[in-house]
Amino acid sequence: MPKATRSKDWGFPRWREYGSASEAVEVRLCDRHGCVEPGDKPAPKSPSSPERWWFCEAHAAEYNRGWDYFEGLSAEDRAAREHDEARDAGGFRASAYNGWAGPGDGSRSRDEMRALDLLGLDAHASFDEIKRAWRKLAKDSHPDLKPGDAEAAARFHAIQAAWDVLRSAEERREWKGA
Repeated sequence: MPKATRSKDWGFPRWREYGSASEAVEVRLCDRHGCVEPGDKPAPKSPSSPERWWFCEAHAAEYNRGWDYFEGLSAEDRAAREHDEARDAGGFRASAYNGWAGPGDGSRSRDEMRALDLLGLDAHASFDEIKRAWRKLAKDSHPDLKPGDAEAAARFHAIQAAWDVLRSAEERREWKGA
């Protein structure tokens, strides 16, 4: 007769980590055909429907990119729902100073993206490209080169503010990386 083994869940201290289980855990796969990643991101099948698709992160982003929240609503219903959503989303609007949900891949804040737009650069510009663009634009609109031109002075101050934002962000990145 084989000897029975004791469970590892008895006694103190426990011999196994809390939350670990000895039985298999069921994992739901992504609902996208052919995807074998875990589907842990819910997405509605239709407006006002309790049914959900379950996607991996990549397919959830692809699905949400083409989602029209107001599809199938009349103009009055659309305006009413938009008004209600804006009224109930005050907490999200209050957190806008954090720069959440800005454009790009998430590596740059909304302020950095605005500064890059002002310098005429894309979101993936390196710091050397940023420095070159800043120097060129600062030289072109410097108040000493264009005395009495209020428009050039305002443009110069905006370029300097953009440079300060991008330079401080680069310094923070270097500091975190070190």
